[in-house]
Amino acid sequence: MFSARWQIDAKFGYKQTVIDLMRRWEKEIGTQVDLSKLDFKIMTGSIGAREATIETHHTVETLAQLEQFFASIGKLDAHRQWGKDMEPHVVSGTSLWQIFRVL
Repeated sequence: MFSARWQIDAKFGYKQTVIDLMRRWEKEIGTQVDLSKLDFKIMTGSIGAREATIETHHTVETLAQLEQFFASIGKLDAHRQWGKDMEPHVVSGTSLWQIFRVL
């Protein structure tokens, strides 16, 4: 099993906007790619982490399942538009994927 973590930093004053856009992605795009199978969570920095960081966690059984997820969202016009809507509110260059093996 793997935990796929995606994080991005919100520009100062835009953290709630980014969180709202993440929730919109979850409802509008996530439902199109059966996000319910990935134990999706949204988290934000609190103690010992940058407050501006917003992170999503996706749990997958196999890397093939994660690859299928990436391929599915990559085909969606709504996902591309969501990225354009998100861009003005985040710090450029902070997008990061990390994949951890669950023991």
